[in-house]
Amino acid sequence: MSDVKAELREQFMDAFGGADFPVENQMDLVPALPDGPATKFEAGDVSFTAMEMAAKLGSEQEFPYDDAESLVDDIIDGLDAKGML
Repeated sequence: MSDVKAELREQFMDAFGGADFPVENQMDLVPALPDGPATKFEAGDVSFTAMEMAAKLGSEQEFPYDDAESLVDDIIDGLDAKGML
């Protein structure tokens, strides 16, 4: 795993780890984010807000999620598939 992916994975785990699982949709994740939809994730030359990420990854996620790890796995895979990493 690249440094960027590893750093983002850690940020996502920190941000989404506090969500009230299971989560049924993206809106269930908002209360866990420190700055809500404006929460920014940055690693290397990659930077985006939670809202930007959600808009681009809607089709890459398969809700519901029972834990943060499976959610974060799909986020990383989705970002990679969309060429955002």
